[in-house]
Amino acid sequence: MAVETGPDAISLEDLRGAVRDFAEREIAPNAAAIDRDDAFPRWLWPRLGALEVLGPTVPTAEGGAGLGVLEHLVIVEEISRASASVGMSYAAHSNLCVHNLSRNGTREQRERWLPPLLSGEHVGALAMSEADAGSDVVGSMRCRAERVDGGWVANGTKMWTTNGPDADVLIVYMRAGGEGRVTAFVIEREMEGFVASPKIDKLGMRGSPTCELVFDDCHIPDDHVLGQPGGGVRVLMQGLESERLVLTGGPIGIMAAAVDLAVPYARERHQFGKPIGSFGLMQGKLADMYVSLESARAYAYRVAAGFDPTGATRQSATTAACLLYASERAVEVALEAIQVFGGMGYVNENAVGRLLRDAKLYTIGAGTNEIRRMLIGRHLTGELEE
Repeated sequence: MAVETGPDAISLEDLRGAVRDFAEREIAPNAAAIDRDDAFPRWLWPRLGALEVLGPTVPTAEGGAGLGVLEHLVIVEEISRASASVGMSYAAHSNLCVHNLSRNGTREQRERWLPPLLSGEHVGALAMSEADAGSDVVGSMRCRAERVDGGWVANGTKMWTTNGPDADVLIVYMRAGGEGRVTAFVIEREMEGFVASPKIDKLGMRGSPTCELVFDDCHIPDDHVLGQPGGGVRVLMQGLESERLVLTGGPIGIMAAAVDLAVPYARERHQFGKPIGSFGLMQGKLADMYVSLESARAYAYRVAAGFDPTGATRQSATTAACLLYASERAVEVALEAIQVFGGMGYVNENAVGRLLRDAKLYTIGAGTNEIRRMLIGRHLTGELEE
């Protein structure tokens, strides 16, 4: 079922239903194998393209769905409910790559790179972190592109690149543009001097491949600059605001999956001649899980509904708060789901352990929760107001 666009745009709940139906049919039955084999499901990308969700915020005139950040968040939520790792790779493609390219690319760049990304023929990614540039991503950035006739020559590495091993198109931030400024470049897989290293074996988000990128005298043509030379920090920071908000759909989806598993089990599992869900302590656990899910969802939806897509309004503290709250609640909810299942929750054939492993990444990725607290604290004390 394709998502309809235009004057008769699909409602939020119809969009949720379409994505949930797709996720339950195409993703959920394969989630355990994707995690076990750590296998990126590239075969899903053309199917997501046919569903018309690979460019939710891209204007319809350019082949996208013309939707907002709230709709994008809901899509990530429903995909993550079926498989958090697929949800992570989807968000890296649709938000980090496609959304940024749509917002900041020239008409020629959008016409060149968006169509195969929207159809699912190509996989997208974004790279900003390095081995020594994590929380201090701009200040510690060492990957550099030097100006030459007709373009740039890049040298250095990037680390923790989601979708990196399989990406065809990547947005990469490098030190370039004079006076140590940062520039965003569009990198294509086949560029000479560019190599994506093999995927890293991770604790969670298995099937969402992560790797190091290596640039060794890689020539980048001038028409691959995204935005203005030296203007990469503006692109990066605006991208982080929407990224944190869209990614909040991931932990919300994980919490929904945990509730989906725990509630039926509490009804079916009997001890002392009764369903364990009839005991007050167990009802309290389920209630807390439900409250965490619904409060994180309500907060994120409210912020997403009022999000300023132009970047004219500073929203870093609010979007950081959404992901901070949802990520920590998701870890707690996954732990409680394991407790509901008892011993069965501690075996790998049960999905609740995967939920915990996947949830933990959201307290680290897109800026750690420590950095999010710093952003919020600075905002509250006025240090970010200029």
